[in-house]
Amino acid sequence: MAGMDTSPSWISLHNGRLLLTLHIQPGASRTALAGLHGEALKIRLAAPPVDGKANAALLRFVAETLKHPPRQINLVSGQSSRQKRVAVEGWADSLAAACALLLPPD
Repeated sequence: MAGMDTSPSWISLHNGRLLLTLHIQPGASRTALAGLHGEALKIRLAAPPVDGKANAALLRFVAETLKHPPRQINLVSGQSSRQKRVAVEGWADSLAAACALLLPPD
């Protein structure tokens, strides 16, 4: 990221809690990071948006991508929306490290 002087609007870190603003596209052909979508990080999910399957898949994917324990990944808002906020508790690394894991290389 260019300089990382100011953090992007879709991610914040406060007292070991990483907060992500996400735009979700359920029912995609495969689960993957898809870059930025306005003020949010876009994630395509292969899971369908029924019975909480997409939310469960999202939390698993975020945990795997950040190499963080799944039990510390929580859906804060957007239970039935494409716009979601996810909290990552106990984040001991930097904001830049999180961005490096979540943003596809240029």
